Amino acid sequence: MVDVQSAFVTGGGAVPDAARLVERTTDLIARARRSGALVVHLQNDGAPGSDDEPHTPGWELHHAVEAGPAEVVVRKPRDDGFEGTPLGDLLAASGVKALAVCGVMSEMCVQATARTAAARGYRVVLPYDAHATQDIPAAPGISDRIPAATVSRVVAWALGGGGVETTVRASDVAFTAALAGSA
Repeated sequence: MVDVQSAFVTGGGAVPDAARLVERTTDLIARARRSGALVVHLQNDGAPGSDDEPHTPGWELHHAVEAGPAEVVVRKPRDDGFEGTPLGDLLAASGVKALAVCGVMSEMCVQATARTAAARGYRVVLPYDAHATQDIPAAPGISDRIPAATVSRVVAWALGGGGVETTVRASDVAFTAALAGSA
């Protein structure tokens, strides 16, 4: 779960169709838990004054965490969930070989984390209906507004060329447990 935080899925700052994203990520978490797979909630530590500034309401994770060896929260200071965090060590110690990556924002934290996971040799599945972002505003003289769904689709397309599986629906993701869990 990449940055499924209150600021991004509730209220006026929510991604378009946030309810659909929450429904899909809720289902993925439930199925991963039932299988004994490791569930990792990445939590972005935004800059002071940002919607996801640590210890503000927008920073809170949207999904409840069942803390324990098979479910953890990893706080991150940058887009890439591996950079400056224990995520790589956690996955290795848990015997993880494959990851299902989902959450927000498609072109930022989701893409960076999925790309690094693939570069590290993990099998990476990015369910096309379980990541989202915001519209990109128009740039006068350059482009019109780019709808969020188009942005997410372009990200998936680009990642697909990098060894990430992007043609599966969230409902088709299968989980299996490894040592302490894997996707």
